Amino acid sequence: MRMRKLGSSGLFVSELCFGAMTFGGSDGLWGQVGKLGQNDADALIGAALDAGVNLFDTANIYAHGRSEEILGRSLKNLGVAREDVVVATKVASPMADGPNRGGASRLHILSECRASLRRLGLDHIDLYQIHAFDPATPMEETLEALDTLVRTGDVRYIGLSNWAAWQVMKAIGITRARNLAPITSLQAYYTLVGRDVEREIVPLLASEQVGLMVWSPLAGGYLTGKYADGGNPEGARQTELDFPPIDRVRGEPLIRVLKDVAYKHDRSPAQIAIAWLLKQPVVSTVVIGAKRVEQLRENVQATEVQLDPDDMVRLDSVSRLPVEYPGWLLNAPSSRGS
Repeated sequence: MRMRKLGSSGLFVSELCFGAMTFGGSDGLWGQVGKLGQNDADALIGAALDAGVNLFDTANIYAHGRSEEILGRSLKNLGVAREDVVVATKVASPMADGPNRGGASRLHILSECRASLRRLGLDHIDLYQIHAFDPATPMEETLEALDTLVRTGDVRYIGLSNWAAWQVMKAIGITRARNLAPITSLQAYYTLVGRDVEREIVPLLASEQVGLMVWSPLAGGYLTGKYADGGNPEGARQTELDFPPIDRVRGEPLIRVLKDVAYKHDRSPAQIAIAWLLKQPVVSTVVIGAKRVEQLRENVQATEVQLDPDDMVRLDSVSRLPVEYPGWLLNAPSSRGS
C-alpha cells in the first residue's frame, strides 16, 4: 500500500481509504446501503489495517451516527494507536427535524463536530469535510467556523465533498484572502463510467493542489460487470438502489473492454477499474467500502495491478466524455486567435 500526500498538505494517506458507509444501517436508505454490526466492522477494519490502509472515512449522517460510533469502537477494540490512523468524517446533512439541524452554518458545524467526536470517541478529527454545498449559509461563515475548529485543535484539516468547481474555487479564494485554514481535499464521484469531474473539477484541483478523494469507484457495483447486458441481479446494490445514476448505453462497451483488460492481467473488472483511478495524477486516495472481508481484500489487490499504456488508451477511448464547449474551441488549432 503506497502513501500519498493529501493535496498540498504534509498529511500522508494510503492510496486506498476505507469507507464506513455500510456500518450500522437498519431500515430505509441506510438499511439498503449496509447493515453491518460491530463484529463485522471489527473484522473489516482489521483487514484494512493489515493491508496498510491508514485513512478511514465516515459521516455523521451515515446510519444517523451509528457508522461513526461503530468505527470509533472498532479502532478501540483493535487497540489502534491514534497517531497511526487518519479519521475523516463529514457534516451538513440534516440530523433531525428543525431549521438549524442541518446545513453548513456556524451553529450546526460546531455542535455537530462535538457530537461526532463523542460518537467516534476521539479527541480530534483529522479531516472534517462539508458534505454538501449549503446555499442558505454565507460561505464565509462556513469557512470561518471550520477555521475555528482547526485553531481549537478539534480538527486538523478541512475538506469539501460534492461541491461544484466554482464553489470550490470561491472557497479557496476566501480562505486565502482571510488567512483561514486551507481547503485540503475534495471528495467526489469519479469512475470510468462517470468522468464528469474531468470537465471542470479535475483541472481546478490540479491547478490549486487540492487532493481528490474518490467515492464509489465501482459506480455502485456496476463496474464489477455483473450488470452487463441489462442484468439486475437480485439483492445487488444497483438493483435495489439506483445510485449513482449510470448511462448503461455508454457503459456496455466499456464493460466489454474492462473485462478484456481484466482477463489480460488475470484480475477482476473491479480491480482494473480501481487501478485506472490510481493512475490519475489528481487522485490522492480511492474510498472503498465492503460488506465482506474477502471483498475488501480483492479490492485492495487493485494496488498491485500494473496497467500498461495500451490498457490506459483502450480504457480512456471507450469511456472518455464527449467534448463540450468551450473544450472543442480551446483545443482547436485556430483557437489562439479567436
